Amino acid sequence: MDVKTIAVIGAGTMGRGIAYAAVLAGYRTVLEDVSPAMLNEGTTFIRTMLDDGVAAASVTAAQRESALANLSTARSVEDACRLADLLIETVPEEMEVKLEIFTIFDKFAKPDAILASNTSSLSITELAAITFRAENCIGMHFFDPVLKTRLLEIARALESSDATVAACSEVGRRMGKEVVVVRESPGFITSRISAMIGNEAFYMLQEGIASAADIDKALKLGLNHPMGPFELVDLVGLDVRLDVLESLHKTLGEKYRPCPLLAQYVKAGRLGRKSGRGVYDYSEKAACK
Repeated sequence: MDVKTIAVIGAGTMGRGIAYAAVLAGYRTVLEDVSPAMLNEGTTFIRTMLDDGVAAASVTAAQRESALANLSTARSVEDACRLADLLIETVPEEMEVKLEIFTIFDKFAKPDAILASNTSSLSITELAAITFRAENCIGMHFFDPVLKTRLLEIARALESSDATVAACSEVGRRMGKEVVVVRESPGFITSRISAMIGNEAFYMLQEGIASAADIDKALKLGLNHPMGPFELVDLVGLDVRLDVLESLHKTLGEKYRPCPLLAQYVKAGRLGRKSGRGVYDYSEKAACK
């Protein structure tokens, strides 16, 4: 399939980042969110990033104008479906929510449209099973922040066709991503390994082995990780990490049992940067110290 128009469902951190990459790659892009405020934040983010790119000389003025001309919004998932050759959902990491979105995709999308999920751990085969086009369903796991990370994991479900894999791989390459294709399995490649590292870091923090800052420093300097595990989880969201671990625990066993300290932080509302506090404190009060 020749993908010309991409619809991104969900204008949060991941959705707006994917939409930015899509418009900059020359795709007509439709951004949709159930929240008008979130949708407005998403489009504002894209415009700001394009303006910053022009100021930094990484984006030309012509690219900016072309990208903005390619960007539009939709008032509902159904409206977005009718326009797109490729639909990418970025809704919360809950199977029930994603199943609902895929049901709408299947009902309203064009017959040959590709239905993709940005899930990092849930079963694409299960999502595909509720549609009448399992061969067109696939996982496209982008990474946060989308603008800076080069990897795109293509998760091939049981019945994903070669044509679907090829089309999504080409989309990723046009977005400037390095593409890896993985047979669907819990956590794919990166989430499976990253979740284990992050969970072990929480156990070390819980046991008082070292401070969060020193654990982060050790992995960055000793293992050449670009971010420490606590810096990363604060960026991604502690609730997201907990959801992934709970899913992996169900499918892969005890080695993925979430650390009690992580669960405690989530219960306390310490979700990371988005809430102002996670492992680290990002509040205005902390910034003034």
